[in-house]
Amino acid sequence: MGAIADAMSAYAQPLLDQTDGSLEQMQMALNVSMACWNIGKLPEDKRQAAIDSLTESMGLDEAEREEFQEEILMPMIRRHDEMFGQVFQRKAPRRSEWESTIEVGSESDLEFGLEALPPKDQTPKPGRYDPCPCNSGKKYKFCCERVARAR
Repeated sequence: MGAIADAMSAYAQPLLDQTDGSLEQMQMALNVSMACWNIGKLPEDKRQAAIDSLTESMGLDEAEREEFQEEILMPMIRRHDEMFGQVFQRKAPRRSEWESTIEVGSESDLEFGLEALPPKDQTPKPGRYDPCPCNSGKKYKFCCERVARAR
């Protein structure tokens, strides 16, 4: 298995351990762990609404909802935060965002013997996943990059 599959398996293990080993219970445990995974990815202010929606769709009465939330959902969501919290805290910046923050040839670079390179072109080449500069609405890799590669 890959690293992601191993992490998902480790995340779901506490619920899988509580089953009797039957296929039906193991499938239910995996479904609940995936629901907790998805709720854990949400911002904290939106989690309670998702939890309410999940428990309502399961047809549980008020006492069963509270018990399910306290004994299963909340511990699994806390487990998600502990195991994967840093992964979902923020998205990585796009190439165009981080390129604009790089200062080539600053004084600190010169202290370390790094010299500024002259720009190859005044307009930076877009990243593969950036919108195409021809304003076609497509990603660069599906538009003008294909044309450039064909040459």
